[in-house]
Amino acid sequence: MDKRDTLWELFQKKNISRRDFLKTCVALTSLMGLSTELIPQVVEAAEQKPLPPVIWLHGHECTGCDESFIRSQSPLASDLVLNMIALEYMDVLASAAGEPLEHHLEETISKYAGQYLLVFEGAVPTAENGIYCMVGGKPILETLKHAASGALAIIENGSCAAWGGIQAARPNPTNSVAVSEVVRGKPIVKVPGCPPIPEVLTGTIMHFALFGQLPPVDSQGRPKQFFGNRIHDTCYRRPFFDSGMFVENFDDIASKAGWCLYKVGCRGPEAYNSCGNMRWWNGMSYPIQSGAPCVACAANNFWDNDPFYERLPNIPVPNTIANADKIGGILAGVTAAGVVAHGVASYIQHKVHQSKEEKAHGAGQQPEGDRDNE
Repeated sequence: MDKRDTLWELFQKKNISRRDFLKTCVALTSLMGLSTELIPQVVEAAEQKPLPPVIWLHGHECTGCDESFIRSQSPLASDLVLNMIALEYMDVLASAAGEPLEHHLEETISKYAGQYLLVFEGAVPTAENGIYCMVGGKPILETLKHAASGALAIIENGSCAAWGGIQAARPNPTNSVAVSEVVRGKPIVKVPGCPPIPEVLTGTIMHFALFGQLPPVDSQGRPKQFFGNRIHDTCYRRPFFDSGMFVENFDDIASKAGWCLYKVGCRGPEAYNSCGNMRWWNGMSYPIQSGAPCVACAANNFWDNDPFYERLPNIPVPNTIANADKIGGILAGVTAAGVVAHGVASYIQHKVHQSKEEKAHGAGQQPEGDRDNE
C-alpha cells in the first residue's frame, strides 16, 4: 500500500464502504477516550491525515509486550499494523528478513526524518557501552539514539521502556535505564505495564496517527485518558472493601467468595491504570478478576517494591490516611450506633403509644391505631 495514504483513502482502495469507515471512526473515538462530540474531528483527521511511518525497536526485554499487543481486539493488532499505520520496521515481526531489514531501517530514518513515530520496547542497558543487548550487530543503545534523533515523537511501550523494568531492578548489573534517560529533547509518552493493556497502546498510537501529536499526559508522562483512575476506583470488588470484607488468606472462604484482596497485598488503592474498565482479551478478565492482587506493574520500580503479598500499610485517600483496620473500626462503630439509635427510637415510639392508650382509656375512647385496625 501507499505508505502515506490517509485512512479514508486506504478504505477506498480496499472497497470498504463509507458506512464502515464511519463506524471505525466512532470506535476509534471511544478507544482514545474522547468525547462523542469529537467524532467529526476524528472523521476529518482520518480523511485528511496521512498515515504516519512507524519504527518499532526492541531492547532489553522478554517480548511480553508484543505478546500482549498482538491480542488487541479493538482494533485488531493486524488492522493497526496493516491498515492504520505505515509500519516500516519491527524486528520481532520481520526477523526472517535478515540484513535487508536493517538496510530498510536506515532508509526509513533518512527518508522520513522528522516525520516518523518511534515505538520502543524494553530497557536500555548502558553498562560497557551497551554490549548486553545487541540487535543487527549493534548495541541497542546506539540504534536507539540514532533512530530517536530523527523521530517526531517516541512511545515507551511497557514498564521496561518506561522505567527500566525488571532489568533495572536491584542490583541492575547491566545498568539498564528507561528510554527517557538516554534520549533528550523529544516528545515522549509512557505506556507502562507488565505488559501494557494492548488497547492502551493502540489508542495512544491512533491518537498520534490521527492528530499528529501525542495525547495529553499526567505528571509522570502517561496518557491521562488511560491512567487517570486508580485500580481501586474501578474495581468490581470495591463494595467488599467499603464493607470491611477482606480475604485473609488465598485459600480461605472469603477468597472463594471474591472478597477484597487488599489484605493479601493488592496495590489497587495506589495503582493507576485501566485494568478495571478495559481488562484484557476484549474485556474478558484481568488479574484481580482471576483472584490475584494487583502488583502495580505500571508503577515505577515496581519490581523492587516487594514483597507483593503483604498489605499496604496505609491507603492513600485525599486529605486523610486510613487503613483496613480503621475502616473496619469505623464500620463497626457505625453499625453499633445504628443499633443503639434503632433501639432508642423503638423505645420512644413504644412510650408514645402507651401514653395514647392510657389517655384513651381515661376518656373512654380507643387509641387511633386501634380504631384504624378495626
